[in-house]
Amino acid sequence: MKLKNYLLAGLLLLIFVGCNEPSSKKAVTENADVIYYGGDIITLEGDSAIYPEAVLVSQGKISFVGNKEAAIKQASEAYSMVDLKGKTLVPGFIDGHQHFFALGAQAIYANLLASPDGNCNSIDDLVNELKSWHEKNGTTKSQGWIMGTGFDDAVLKENRFLTKDDLDKVSKDIPVMATHISGHFCSVNSKGLEVLGITANSKDPSGGVIRRVKGSKEPNGVLEELAAIPHMMKLIAPPQKEMSDMFMDAGQKLAASYGYTTCNEGRATGNHELLADYANRGKLYLDVNSWIDYSVPKYMRSEWNSKDYKNHYRIAGLKLTLDGSPQGRTAWRTTPYLIPPDGQQKGYKGYPAIPNDKDIQNIVDSSFANNWQLKAHCNGDAAADQLFRAINKASAKYGNNDRRTILIHGQLIRMDQLDSLKKYDMVGSFFPMHTFYWGDWYKQIIGPDQAQKISPIKSAMNKGIRVTSHTDAPVALPNLMMIMYTTVNRVSRSGTVMGPDERLTPYEALKSITLWGAEQFFEEKKKGSLVAGKLADMVVLDKNPLKVDPMTLKDIIVLETIKEGKSIYKKN
Repeated sequence: MKLKNYLLAGLLLLIFVGCNEPSSKKAVTENADVIYYGGDIITLEGDSAIYPEAVLVSQGKISFVGNKEAAIKQASEAYSMVDLKGKTLVPGFIDGHQHFFALGAQAIYANLLASPDGNCNSIDDLVNELKSWHEKNGTTKSQGWIMGTGFDDAVLKENRFLTKDDLDKVSKDIPVMATHISGHFCSVNSKGLEVLGITANSKDPSGGVIRRVKGSKEPNGVLEELAAIPHMMKLIAPPQKEMSDMFMDAGQKLAASYGYTTCNEGRATGNHELLADYANRGKLYLDVNSWIDYSVPKYMRSEWNSKDYKNHYRIAGLKLTLDGSPQGRTAWRTTPYLIPPDGQQKGYKGYPAIPNDKDIQNIVDSSFANNWQLKAHCNGDAAADQLFRAINKASAKYGNNDRRTILIHGQLIRMDQLDSLKKYDMVGSFFPMHTFYWGDWYKQIIGPDQAQKISPIKSAMNKGIRVTSHTDAPVALPNLMMIMYTTVNRVSRSGTVMGPDERLTPYEALKSITLWGAEQFFEEKKKGSLVAGKLADMVVLDKNPLKVDPMTLKDIIVLETIKEGKSIYKKN
């Protein structure tokens, strides 16, 4: 009897102790509160870093930032504690401009990037990489083509584009396409030209060029701008649901691994329908905002055109492309390139994507009249002049109250044109990664003085202009730490500092891919900083980007990505 009483007393004691354990030890449900502590927490509120002890996450949002004990007191009855163990917590990353749909191509197709992002530093390297990819993958993932992305003539040993003769060494029987790192060109083999129906009798399309064998009309396999982009899009953004799902799955995983919590599709056409369907089926876990190409304005009338996300997707605005790529020498300038591309004469300045100012005016007027946010691609200063002419007239007619019109890239924008950005209250989304990847090339093609002022992000900031940074992925890998590295250091491949006065501080550079990115998209009330009431979109980094040697910023690793309180990526 005594034994039974002892057992009963022991059982009651266990029950009592169990009921009075600290609430952090209780069974934690999926939606339970979580407290992050034990590392550097960078909120990005204010002009300099302030390091709170803890962040409390409740129901997918940040509910408290501050002292750890205060966070515990405010937590619900059941909560968990996450010890950062000296790592760094920052807001989720928001790229100022990228092409979400094409990230899948970067993940799936042959990697033709040069060092340090790939291994293709010569024509032979490119041919061998395409052959190797085909041997491993066949053509089932690429709609019957052998496909690779990201070759860069500017850094190849031969300093030239791939031609059909080069790609015929990969295959003469199967069509082969290699896209240029800029996204504005592609090279195809002889079979590819045949499949695309491009012959000596084919005329150059408006806004594009079919390059020819010297002294003849025979295509040499290199396609520029609107001679290339429609063909590239069919392979980079396949229309078949099964194929497009594979691409978006791969692209989403890639983005999450680099700390993205918000992505954007920077030039959506028919792939908007695929993205909307993907979202409707609940497959998106990152937020994706789309920018509808001016050529398909019907989509701007759809239910997806909204300030709010539905199943992590929305249409954010209209996309207008005014010129090409400076590294590919199709950006439209007011002064000539020092080295014209193949087939062009001395005095060549690039060319407009849309030559007629009236057409540009109609597009900008439509955007302003309907209060659609506009994102305009301008690399060359002549393209920027064309845009500002249209915005000047549209603003006079429709007003300019907090439109946040975005000029993306601005590689070769003049200092006087920054005043127009300020006048029209525009956002300048710059691409400082060019300083590393093509800084040395710019010195050759536009001259060392002008090369120092590419992507003048600090000059824009000093004039009070909103700024962001971007990767334009898949032009570059979607590596936000590489954005920080290039924005802070502006060091070229050869080690030359490209415009020391245009460098941002690490704190400013981090804001340019978080809080300022949120502001660009009118999302700053919900995202971009670790503040109570905002979404719990966060990234865990292995080191604090504000405390390391700036030259090591590119080596910082994303350990975990958290979207609305849920872990969506953890590094193995």
